[in-house]
Amino acid sequence: MGIADIRATTVTVPLEAPLRHSMGAHWGRFVRTVVEVVDDEGRSGWGELGGGGESAEAAIRGLLPYLKGHDPLQLEQLRWKIMNPTASLYNNRTQLHAAIEMACMDLAGKRLGIRACDLLGGALRERVPFASYIFYRYHDEAGARGGETTADEIVVHARDLKARHGFTTHKLKGGHFAPDHDVEVMEALGEAFPDDLLRLDPNGAWSVEQAIRVGQAIEKLKNDYFEDPTWGLEGMRRVRQFVRIPTATNTVVVNFEQLTQSIRHDLVDVVLLDTTFWGGLRQAHKAGTVLETFQYGASVHSSGELGIQLASMLHLGAALPNLGFAADAHYHHLTDDIIVGGRLPYRDGMIDLPSGPGLGVEVDREKLARYAELFRELGGYTYDRDPGRPDWFSTVPETRYADPGLKRARLR
Repeated sequence: MGIADIRATTVTVPLEAPLRHSMGAHWGRFVRTVVEVVDDEGRSGWGELGGGGESAEAAIRGLLPYLKGHDPLQLEQLRWKIMNPTASLYNNRTQLHAAIEMACMDLAGKRLGIRACDLLGGALRERVPFASYIFYRYHDEAGARGGETTADEIVVHARDLKARHGFTTHKLKGGHFAPDHDVEVMEALGEAFPDDLLRLDPNGAWSVEQAIRVGQAIEKLKNDYFEDPTWGLEGMRRVRQFVRIPTATNTVVVNFEQLTQSIRHDLVDVVLLDTTFWGGLRQAHKAGTVLETFQYGASVHSSGELGIQLASMLHLGAALPNLGFAADAHYHHLTDDIIVGGRLPYRDGMIDLPSGPGLGVEVDREKLARYAELFRELGGYTYDRDPGRPDWFSTVPETRYADPGLKRARLR
């Protein structure tokens, strides 16, 4: 079995409402590149990465000369063919490799009749828990959904998510408004859900001093961890000195060099592992085993996934021995998916590990074509710009709060 072709298709799938965050916004939809690797026996394996358009599709297709005839089961060879460190100085292929590796693990699993997690050593759990992942939202175009900005509105939104999906961990994507507003919202969530766990993630927008003040203000709550309250490993180290909540990151520990420094110098408590940021499912799992060795926490990060990447996250979560936290997912904010059968369902705040071979999901080609056409119609969007604040741009730390009145803008 060898690789015969590599295909890439950019799609955009609508969200229930636009999501606001400290570094910009998701403008009412996710844009993803769906990767299809076809072997010489006609089987297709599927992968996914964030963003898209002609350049992303060309970058994926451009790997075919490197990989034509490659056996998808030879995953370590695949890593070196694509992510050779010297070559990567000139062209960082980390996320390209992640999508190709997903597809190759899907193909290898289909060939052998085993699941992707079995290529990592097997599953330790058949269901993976998830957090609610709550955003401040703009209203949708019809004004029917979204618009949450105040503490009371966020609590109502969280109650709805819990009722629909069963979440028992609630993560607030903060940093969009002034720090005191996030403290007020966290306190309201703690009062509304006294038995549930909480997380706050401002995406590294605050100064060390702001982060310390916020962390100390919410110490009394039932916190899982305090995620990326400030930017950089040194900033995280300083916050950790003064705040009695475990710290976590998905932004400043995203490769093995950074992981080494974090462990050697005791900089961060929990690392959120992403199956694209780390360069693939195998690399994320390897980082998890390193964290287990040194008794640090691991969780699973979300980067705005559709069902293919979600499946990779489920296989990672199933195989991690030290998955001590509910995983992240943007998934419940989607209105649809491109996989056969539609969105994978939550049960009691968890999603079942797919039982089929490989990743265990198949792409619905009709939906792939439909959402590719929607991308051609709408185009992409600038993730690091906010449509409700047209003159704003992010700085780290974010010292300008351009929306102090909690403006109820509607995305048009």
